[in-house]
Amino acid sequence: MNKRILLFAVIALLAYGCKDNNKQPDFTISPEAGANYTTGNAVALKVNYPAGTQVDSVVYLLDSARIGVAKDTAAINLKTDSLALGARIITAKIYQAGKSQELTTNINLLAKPAEELNYTLEKVYPHSTTLYTEGLIYDNNGFYESGGGYGVPVGDSPVDGPSSLVRTDLATGKVVQKQAVDPKVFAEGIVVIGDKIMQLTWKDKIGYVYDKKSLKLLSTFDNNVGVEGWGMTYDGTKIYMDDSTNRIWFLDKNTYKQTGFVDVYDDKGAVNEINELEYIDGKIYANVYHKDYILIIDPKTGAVVQKVDLTNLYPEASRNPGADVLNGIAYDKATKRIFVTGKKWDKLFHVKFEKK
Repeated sequence: MNKRILLFAVIALLAYGCKDNNKQPDFTISPEAGANYTTGNAVALKVNYPAGTQVDSVVYLLDSARIGVAKDTAAINLKTDSLALGARIITAKIYQAGKSQELTTNINLLAKPAEELNYTLEKVYPHSTTLYTEGLIYDNNGFYESGGGYGVPVGDSPVDGPSSLVRTDLATGKVVQKQAVDPKVFAEGIVVIGDKIMQLTWKDKIGYVYDKKSLKLLSTFDNNVGVEGWGMTYDGTKIYMDDSTNRIWFLDKNTYKQTGFVDVYDDKGAVNEINELEYIDGKIYANVYHKDYILIIDPKTGAVVQKVDLTNLYPEASRNPGADVLNGIAYDKATKRIFVTGKKWDKLFHVKFEKK
């Protein structure tokens, strides 16, 4: 009996030894998962393994795209200057003696602290208090404006519409042309593309296309991009659209289909509820829902690069009855005038932004 026990013990020991000899070394990867980095700062990527371990190579990938290879324990530096912000996945593929294994980690890439700008109030104009402003575009000494609202009961939403697409006069603020929208639909942002105007809706996953001159409805399309339809702007090549999150989608100007996206971050993290948008000199100017400031965003990376506090422009306590939040940015490219207003505000402001 004792010989039999001893034999089993020897066999078990040999089996364990064989298994242990075939075991791959314990590798770890740095940086640690969830580490925060500021755009512009290089990130050192490195695989750590026990002393004496030999590897053939380590290939590094960022979100599945190869970014570098190391032949030893040396780190490689990931440059972040032009990278889109947010969560980025890093993978290390370790090749050793004809075998391979993968390690993954992730980092959060944040923006640098935004530059604070001052504003100067240049002039005040009247604005129609009937318009719950969702989109605002300057054109020919006036504006195209999308007003949101429901004209009939829809769920728990109040009846405060119906929604509309209008053209207004700058000097008087009066509506000079109007196209009503389906009273069951809540209209949102707009863009002008050539001789047409495109309009989003809030939750209905439908978009409208109008003739710019007559405001006649030409067609509709399915809009399944993003969570909801909020704000839009246009850079002459592609449409930018937000959806209640911190994501700005890129849409094809002809098909309105998604072609890409960027996520908006400041130095603290994701900036949610990006709202009405305006493209000005290579940057996106954005309202944030329920906030009295405007963010200036790099559309290539999603970084908030500048910020303007408009709290004192039209203080909440002094606004007209029924006025809601700041929302509406428009740009006169010819004279470089910037206009801002709010939902059902009685005033529209010509402002100038400048460095402190």
